[in-house]
Amino acid sequence: MMSMKKIFSIIKTVLNILIVAFVLLFLFVVCMQRFSGNKLSFFDYRLFTVVSNSMEPEFMVGDVLVAKETDPVNIKVGDAVSYLGTQGSFKDKIITHEVTKITQDENGKYVFNTKGIKYGVEDVYEVTEDQLYGVVVYKTIVLSFIYKIIMTPVGLFVLVVIPVLYIIVSELISAMLKKEEKRRNQLKDKNI
Repeated sequence: MMSMKKIFSIIKTVLNILIVAFVLLFLFVVCMQRFSGNKLSFFDYRLFTVVSNSMEPEFMVGDVLVAKETDPVNIKVGDAVSYLGTQGSFKDKIITHEVTKITQDENGKYVFNTKGIKYGVEDVYEVTEDQLYGVVVYKTIVLSFIYKIIMTPVGLFVLVVIPVLYIIVSELISAMLKKEEKRRNQLKDKNI
């Protein structure tokens, strides 16, 4: 039969692994999304966070979307595409809108007309194939939930700060317990 100390050690190890995995996943997502300027893809996939309500009810503010790089020839009317805005109020922003029309310019490059679902008004600026990041293939429910929680001060504290503090404190306590056990063993050896 396992001792309580061994059971506690196993539980602690599993909790530490889960917490570290969560923190690493979160940091990976943040790094991919924020620091690369979405220039990097992971096996042709990118993550984007919805920041406006233009695609409601399909995508809500705070939803985390997965977009796959797609050859422009395979994009269809009705697909939700993520692209880099280059003009007006869209300049340097990542937009996710629905494709309403597809044409080709005189050089054979694809040009897309897009719109947000909520207002149904076609975007003023056309989107060229060079602006595309990809077609939205998935809305991550778990990452969306985590992102929405972490964006609140309480959520950030509960899901990031407390787990990190837990890992630090538990490692300090483990180190102190090992040191104390070593000291006791040395005293015991001296008394023998």
